[in-house]
Order: sequence, then C-alpha cells, then structure tokens
Amino acid sequence: MANAGTVTPGQPLGRHHNRWVQLAIGIVCMGLVANLQYAWTLFVVPMDAKHHWGQAAIQTAFTIFIVTETWLVPVEGWLVDKFGPRPVVIGGSICAALGWVIDAHATSLMHLYIAAVIAGVGAGCVYGTCVGTALKWFPDKRGLAAGLTAAGFGAGAAVTVIPISNMIQSAGYEQAFMFFGIFQGVCIFLLALMLVRPNPPASVGAAKRVVATKIDYTTGQMVRTPLFWVLYMMFVFVAAGGVIATAQLGPIAKEYGFAKMPVNLLGVTLPLLTMALSIDNLCNGFTRPLCGFVSDKIGRENTMFFIFLGEGAALLGLMYFGHNPYLFMFFAAMTFLCWGEIFSIFPATCADTFGGKYAAANAGTLYTAKGTASMLVPLASVLSSIGSWNAVFIAAATISIAAGLCAKFVLAPMRKRWIENTVEQTSKSVDASFQTAWSETPRNSSAR
Repeated sequence: MANAGTVTPGQPLGRHHNRWVQLAIGIVCMGLVANLQYAWTLFVVPMDAKHHWGQAAIQTAFTIFIVTETWLVPVEGWLVDKFGPRPVVIGGSICAALGWVIDAHATSLMHLYIAAVIAGVGAGCVYGTCVGTALKWFPDKRGLAAGLTAAGFGAGAAVTVIPISNMIQSAGYEQAFMFFGIFQGVCIFLLALMLVRPNPPASVGAAKRVVATKIDYTTGQMVRTPLFWVLYMMFVFVAAGGVIATAQLGPIAKEYGFAKMPVNLLGVTLPLLTMALSIDNLCNGFTRPLCGFVSDKIGRENTMFFIFLGEGAALLGLMYFGHNPYLFMFFAAMTFLCWGEIFSIFPATCADTFGGKYAAANAGTLYTAKGTASMLVPLASVLSSIGSWNAVFIAAATISIAAGLCAKFVLAPMRKRWIENTVEQTSKSVDASFQTAWSETPRNSSAR
C-alpha cells in the first residue's frame, strides 16, 4: 500500500497533485513561516526596552534560531525523502506556532532561547521540505523552482511586516507574537494536508544550459568530496553579510537616528525602518526566482560571479552612504537583492552536482552553511560596540567579493571536471552492463 501523500508513476493525478500546484503550496507555506526570521528585528528593541536584557543577548536567540533551523534540515530532509513532505510540514507548523507563543510569554532569556530552538525546528521543517520537493518536481527548471519557493520565504514577510509593526505599536510585542504565531501555524497546517510526494513527468530532464550529473549521491558520499566544501564555504561567505543585515538593520537604523523618521514613497508614508524592511523583503524575494531563472540560462557560476560582487558593492555603499536615510534604504535593498539569490542558486547547484534522488537531504546539508554564517551575528554586535559598523561592513563585503571570484575561478572548473567524471563513470557502467548482458546471451543456433 502506498504511503500517505505518495503518488505512484502512472497514477491519475488529482488537481492539487499537479507539480505547479504543489509548487504554489510550497511557496505559500514558505511565506507564512518567513516572519520567524525576517520580522525578528522588529521585536528586538521593544523586548530590550521592557526587560533590559541587552540587544546582544536578545540577538543570541536569533542565532540559536538560525542554527537550529539550518543544522537540523539534513535530518528533516532525510525524513522528507523517506516519509514524504506532508508529516514533516505538519510538524513544522506546530513548532512554528509554539515558538512565537512562548516568545509572547517569555520572562527570561532562557525562555527566549527555548522558543528559538522550537521555532527553528518549525522553520527548518517547512523550508527544507518545500525547497527539497521543488528540486525534485522540476529537474528541468531547478533554478526557477527553487527560486520561486525561496521567494516565498524572502518576500512573504513583506506582506505582514507592516501589520506586525502596527500591532507591536498598538497592542505590544507580546500580542503580535501570539496572534501571528497562531495564525501562521494554523495556515501552514491546513496547506500541509495537500502536499504529496514529488512525481515529475517522465519526459523532463535537466535545463539545456546546465550541466548535471547522471549519478545520485547520498549525503554521506557528498560530504566526502572537496567540491561540496567549496560550495559550503562560498555559501557561508555570502550568507554572512545578508544574515547580519537581517538581524542588525533595526539597531543600525536606530543608531543612525532615523529608525522612526517618517518617509514617503509612492504616496505611502511609514517609519523609515518599516519602509526599509518592506522594500528589503520584496527585493529578497524577487531576486530568488529571477536569479534562479537566469542561472538556468547562463549557468550557475556565471550568475554567482556577478551577483556576489554586487553584494560586496552594496555593503560598501551602505557603509559610505548609509547615514543618508534614503541612501540607507537604497543600499539596504541592494544588499538584499544581491543576497537572497543564494537560496535558489545553491540548492539548484547542489542538485545538479550530486543528483536529484536525495535532493532534500543534500540541499538541507548545504543549507546548514546559513547557520554557520549566523554565528557571526553576535560577533557583529560586539564588534560594532567596541568599534563601529564600518568594520562589519568591510569584512562582510570582502568575503562576499571573495566568494564571487571563487565561483568563477575555482568552483566552475572543479564542477566541470566533476560532471565530466560522472558522465564517464555512467558510460563505463552502461558499457559493462551491455557486455555482461551480451556475454550471457545464448549464441547456440539451436536456442532460437
């Protein structure tokens, strides 16, 4: 008997079993869980004002959340590969709601840290599942599919950041945690009931301009290759700047003195920080399918080269011109525009390189690089307190530019050799199988 949520080859598909419908469900789930990360910066200052825990201590909860979200994704990806997406996302919905409910009632830093672990598990379950299944559903459009899915996580918070900010101002941050935590959890739970195992059409293959392996590697095999660790290092380098910006944008704007300054854009007037976060989240979401689509057309490494250099330039622009409120919004948006694409390009590159069969677990293992990068968030707070934000911006820009150069001149030739070797191995395997079959074929004419 097939497991729940399983679609067997040749089985008539219901309407919600269509791969584009499944992709849409994943995108909405990602958007609903995005606030656990991208709205966090709105709660830091109100919590510190009430409890006086210190922003560095509160931001430690953010680091715990990111580490838990990312470093458990390989386990969650393995569960998806084994049991299908539905039960994993259902578990994630419960944890996502519970995390913010605990945050609403937290009276100590320990409560905050426990909530961060639970919320991190929830976000990881949803994120790892939706990205992993998108890679499986769309072997012909991996960059675009991963980008659209990750866009939900990047842009989803843009829809709710203004209501959350308004509720914090009018009813307190506790009420915002309670309401949106429960709301998001319930919606994800209901959507999870419609998820099924990926069953892509048999006729689709890899994108024409993207070289892809013919061999499916397990996670254990993948992590023993130098190529994986080059990808991992690059992910850490580029993620560091974006993660720091995500967590510290509120404190930076407050230090610069214009966090609550009203700004008008296209007839809409909002506090500068709220406006900046809304624009940043839109840019963060928009770049994921765009760069994923572009990478399907011009190659993964070429796209990485240009966009990673762009992030370095944006961070330096934020340092030099960020004291002007409008230039602060512009360069913050550019930072997110050049950062968010890592969540489409890297999973697609991972599946191209190590195969699609174990894509959820493999992409989840690579995704732990985001957790490694998040460990720099408290360090950035400390560095800014003893020096200035300039040192943080310079360091983040330098490693982002280094990652861009690495993509072009290190990753590209390594991956080309890797794919050529897998093609050669596949050819030898086919030849050996043919020779074995030929040797076992009866040649006695009487056998005819």
